[in-house]
Amino acid sequence: MIQLHDKFFKPFISAEEIETAVDRLVAEIANDFADEVPVFVGVLNGSFMFTSDFVKKYPHPCEVTFIKLASYEGLKSSEDIQRLIGLTQDLTGRTVIILEDIIDSGKTLAEVYRIFKNEKVKTLKIATLFFKPEAYKKDFKLHYVGIKIPDKFIVGYGLDYDHLGRDLPEIYQIKETQHMTNLVLFGPPGAGKGTQADFLKEKYNLVHISTGDVFRYNIKNETALGMLAKSYIDKGALVPDQVTIDMLNAEVEKNTDANGFIFDGFPRTNAQADALDELMDSKDSQINAMIALEVDDEILVERLLKRGETSGRADDADESVIRNRIKVYYAETAILKDYYTAQDKYYGVNGVGSIEEITKRLSSVIDAL
Repeated sequence: MIQLHDKFFKPFISAEEIETAVDRLVAEIANDFADEVPVFVGVLNGSFMFTSDFVKKYPHPCEVTFIKLASYEGLKSSEDIQRLIGLTQDLTGRTVIILEDIIDSGKTLAEVYRIFKNEKVKTLKIATLFFKPEAYKKDFKLHYVGIKIPDKFIVGYGLDYDHLGRDLPEIYQIKETQHMTNLVLFGPPGAGKGTQADFLKEKYNLVHISTGDVFRYNIKNETALGMLAKSYIDKGALVPDQVTIDMLNAEVEKNTDANGFIFDGFPRTNAQADALDELMDSKDSQINAMIALEVDDEILVERLLKRGETSGRADDADESVIRNRIKVYYAETAILKDYYTAQDKYYGVNGVGSIEEITKRLSSVIDAL
């Protein structure tokens, strides 16, 4: 990921993918105009890299020139394109191929089209390296398209953000969620995970998403996902990961302005961790850390037996059940520890001490992220 001014951008299209697209456009145009000497017109500033790479690869004689569109002083060029800079040669009867770096709304293209039609060219073709079909609002035909992309802001390979980024050899896409901290909080039964999650969500203004709470909410309120999950539970079957992910996605969508999330109870397998990574990536975000509260088994058993005296939970009252729950926890988290360690995102935190002491330890990890 890179930062340009106040914005962050993530890798989107590699230099190799760009080269492949340029090669394909060169082959298509060379095949169509092998018997002519076309005039390639690059539209500045964005197309300088594309035009340069294109004409270097073009296998037949050609001419190349650049133009620039500008607005009258005091008007935004993106809204009111008024004049053309750089068109000095007579193009009457010539085959002209416009080389655009990117076409989105088509406002610039409309003006280019009007200008060159008035030049009485023989043939006018439009070639663009990048095209945003969702944003395109015009009816002009695009004769050659390199790569179709979503309607999101990109930089690199001639494209800039406030004058920075044109020199990048690859394309980066804006990271729309600029500042978000997302944590996976783990801890064995009795580690005090719920208590700490409450403190952390308040301190850092994070949204706590407990998988158990989300399931109970959806089932109780008979949402479509809740009813689907219940159908598996009633049959004694495991709820598919995708159902859980869809529930988590709904919770994330409810809180798009959040500073971040604490995920509690999910993931529990590598497949689920992959699915969570994909979910956060789709939100232009990521999991920053897995934080696991580490507490000695005997202390956990003691805590849970004591809690069982008042909680009324049967699984807090039987020592053999408690020890089995702890065993299951370690079996699950051992896999995830390796998963997040490989990403340099695993943090073990001593979970023994006062609530304030443990919160301070957790906070030191989060503050350092």
